[in-house]
Amino acid sequence: VQLQASGGGLVQAGGSLRLSCAASGSTFNFYGMGWFRQAPGKEREFVAAISWNGGTTYYADSMKGRLTISRDTAKNTGYLQMNSLKPEDTAVYYCGTTRSRPLISRDPRLYDSWGQGTLVTVSS
Repeated sequence: VQLQASGGGLVQAGGSLRLSCAASGSTFNFYGMGWFRQAPGKEREFVAAISWNGGTTYYADSMKGRLTISRDTAKNTGYLQMNSLKPEDTAVYYCGTTRSRPLISRDPRLYDSWGQGTLVTVSS
C-alpha cells in the first residue's frame, strides 16, 4: 500500500489542523493505521493509532484530549484532527499502516508502510 500524507502547514498556537493519509495500491481496510511525528534532532514518536475497524484508538499522553484519529474505509483515507496546537507540536507528521496483530500499535517498528510526511509548524 502507498500512503500520501497531507494537510500540514503553518498555524498559530491554539489553532487546529486536520491531516489526511490517503492509501492507494491496496485497500487498507484490514490494516491498523497510525500517526507519528519527528522533530529536528529527535526520534520519531508515537502520536495516535486506530485499529483496522476503527473500534480502538490510542493517543500519546502528551497530546491526549487535543487529538481525534479516524478513518473512512470508503475513501481509503485516514485522518488526524489536531486542536489547541502548541509550538512544541512542530514536527514532520507521518502516517503508517501495520499488518501486525492486533492491527494497532504505538511501536513504529511494527509499521511496514509509511507516507512521505507532512510538515506542521506551530508559531507562538
